[in-house]
Amino acid sequence: MTRLRNLLFLLLAIILFTFGFVYWVLLRDLPHPTELETGLPIPTIRIEDRNGRLLYEWIDTNTGRQTSLPLSQISPHLVDATIATEDRNYWEHPGVDLAGVVRAIWSAANPTNDGQVVGGSTITQQLARNLLLSDAERTERTIKRKTREAWLAYRLERHYTKEEILALYLNQIYYGGLAYGVEAAAQTWFGRSAADLTVAQAALLAGLPQAPAVYNPLVNPDAAKERQQVVLGLMLKDGMISAEQHDLAVREPLIYTTTPYPIEAPHFVEMVKAQVDSLFPAETRATMPSLTIRTSLNLDWQQVAEKIVATQVETLNQPADGGYGHNVENGALFAMDPKTGEVLTLVGSPDFFDAEHGGAINMVTSPRQPGSTLKPLIYAARMDPAQPNPATPATMFLDVTTTFFTQKGESYVPLNFSRTEHGPVLMRQALASSLNIPAVIALDQLGLKDGLNTLQDFGLTTYNSPEEFDLSLALGGGSVTLFDLVRAYTPFANQGSRVDPILILDIRESASGELLYTAPAAAYHATIDPRVAWLVNDMLSDDAARELSFGRNSVLRLDRTVAAKTGTTNNFRDNWTVGYTPELVTGVWIGNVNQTPMVNVTGITGAGPIWHAFMRSVLNGRPDLPFVQPDGISQVEVCTLSGLLPSADCPYTRLEWFVDGTAPTVEDVFYQELRIDGRTGTRATSQTPGSEIESLLALDLPPAAHGWARQQNIPLVADVLAREQNLTLTTDDEGAEVAQSGSILAIASPSPNVKYLIAPSLPLDVQKIEIEAITNLDIIELTILLNGQPLETFLHPPYTTFWQLELGQYELITRAVLEDGTTKDSQPVVFSVALPEE
Repeated sequence: MTRLRNLLFLLLAIILFTFGFVYWVLLRDLPHPTELETGLPIPTIRIEDRNGRLLYEWIDTNTGRQTSLPLSQISPHLVDATIATEDRNYWEHPGVDLAGVVRAIWSAANPTNDGQVVGGSTITQQLARNLLLSDAERTERTIKRKTREAWLAYRLERHYTKEEILALYLNQIYYGGLAYGVEAAAQTWFGRSAADLTVAQAALLAGLPQAPAVYNPLVNPDAAKERQQVVLGLMLKDGMISAEQHDLAVREPLIYTTTPYPIEAPHFVEMVKAQVDSLFPAETRATMPSLTIRTSLNLDWQQVAEKIVATQVETLNQPADGGYGHNVENGALFAMDPKTGEVLTLVGSPDFFDAEHGGAINMVTSPRQPGSTLKPLIYAARMDPAQPNPATPATMFLDVTTTFFTQKGESYVPLNFSRTEHGPVLMRQALASSLNIPAVIALDQLGLKDGLNTLQDFGLTTYNSPEEFDLSLALGGGSVTLFDLVRAYTPFANQGSRVDPILILDIRESASGELLYTAPAAAYHATIDPRVAWLVNDMLSDDAARELSFGRNSVLRLDRTVAAKTGTTNNFRDNWTVGYTPELVTGVWIGNVNQTPMVNVTGITGAGPIWHAFMRSVLNGRPDLPFVQPDGISQVEVCTLSGLLPSADCPYTRLEWFVDGTAPTVEDVFYQELRIDGRTGTRATSQTPGSEIESLLALDLPPAAHGWARQQNIPLVADVLAREQNLTLTTDDEGAEVAQSGSILAIASPSPNVKYLIAPSLPLDVQKIEIEAITNLDIIELTILLNGQPLETFLHPPYTTFWQLELGQYELITRAVLEDGTTKDSQPVVFSVALPEE
């Protein structure tokens, strides 16, 4: 018995000694819980433009954006969301979640973790760490710090109620956007009190503290929305909200701050705040002195851009000729220096504080369909001199109806924006005039995989899933941000090298001026051959080459050397203009945040005037800087139709630029000077009287272009040869020439087996297709029948009508009544109309 008592005394002594030793070594110097309420000092942060002019200033606790509230004045939704996200056992544990501690200790003891710990901190522990531990210790990730933190948390729970601890936590935690505490966060992000937050808003705020820079809703709205849905899922799992509340919150639109506060370039400032959060996390920044952040922004240019964007959006909404406006509520502009990467202007919307139209959403960083703005990138890749048989500005494309096939085996027939065809065109005109069919041909020649790799090389990170795209990529499939698109154009302005945007030039201590951060030197990413970049610049600055689509002296032309490209989606949801000089790249987008279509607004009439006015304003008085022509480029005379060397019969030539080694080496064969027997229309022979011989300049075009040439009444060599055999030539559905002796009666458009898609967002009465019949018969009348029912009857050509799309499978035929009273039917053409796949 005595021995047992002695053992117990010894064990008790060991325990007391161990506890005393641990306390002396680890815990004796910890602060008392009553020091908690002194709180974190919050430094003043001044954000300036490149010339030291104030954009935004965040000041300290006494006069700044931090207000402490009792728990009763904080939305219970936010309380629940915070607990579900940070500490689901908060109301049960004594300040330390033992399961979390075990997990943290195990990870620290695991040799593969190098003594680093993970997770396990309760809300009380986070509060103890942030407000009671020293600056140096707060950032440690060791067992010692974890132990001290846990002891402090335990003592806090003995000194304060759970409600008081939770209120202290919510009033000091950092929510991004330089907002400390829930009231400042609610006002900063939603312009309302923390007491009035909805479930959806509370879930978004509760998700921010984990990574404020990553989940900044104005900079990364998609990431913020995904994080919000994670929080909502946790709340549902823990029974804090019902399934109906969860679903309603997921669908609730998040409309950000509506209350103006003193700020210039607000969307830009929000992006700067997010970068500051990345450079100096909240815990680190709280221990720092007041900061002055000098940004790259030119405030004078910014104010010019803001006025131009707002004025153009207002102008587009003015009723014209007693009608309606163009339904345009939003626009954005982004400009940067292609040499340094410095962001000079960033307008995310016409009015940051216009909640009705989503003004707080930054449309510079919001993904939208790019329209034709990707074409220069595709053509640049096609001209890469390192690839076999590279294209050139003189490469000929057939701008005629062409059927392609998707990865699903469905037919795809691209149309030009004007719905017209132009026959043989050279790349220079195809790119400058933004013709659609040649761009798809160029991507088809390049290959879809290489095309996607090209877009990624240009910095467009959203194009990384080949299975999601087809050849429509050349016309703006997928989504890009204006931020990425402007960056993607920097290789053209910067001799082939892409440069990443820079927002912050340097950060200093306000009082001492000590430099804490300076922007790294611009990193150049070699993207395309400098010679190819120069050729693209030459084409995009060629006012004559874009005359076909835009006319001469459009808004794309300035009083200096400038290259520009527009883009318009076929449903008028988005339009763009991106243009540049060697010192400035500027991109403009206009549309609607809610994706509703505009009314007849194109890149040339919507975004173009904004781009033109901004470029003229900010470059006024600066010298004209031509694009520096690299070595290895030379001019060669070519035939303007084929792009080959001029033959004796070629009547039209021009000088074209080529990368050395890529110029044509053979003569044009399109133009053929024929001696024609005027009596027969066939080639003259030795038997043809001299008085009947006529000279005819005919074209020997590929068969796919014959239909276009005949519509333009252009003489074809093939037709002359056919007449000699008493034949009539037509083109079949595969583009092959078919010789027919006698009659022609056919449906010329649409092509067989075409699948048309109805756009749900557009009125049905504007979604129509052209139906055309052709014949060389002598007829009394001609009727087009759709599924056996007469669609329209004609007494004379042209035999063309328009039909509004309706869902279904269809068969077209044309029926002719001949002069002898008999009837004749054409071969049927089958097509279908469907809704887009979800």
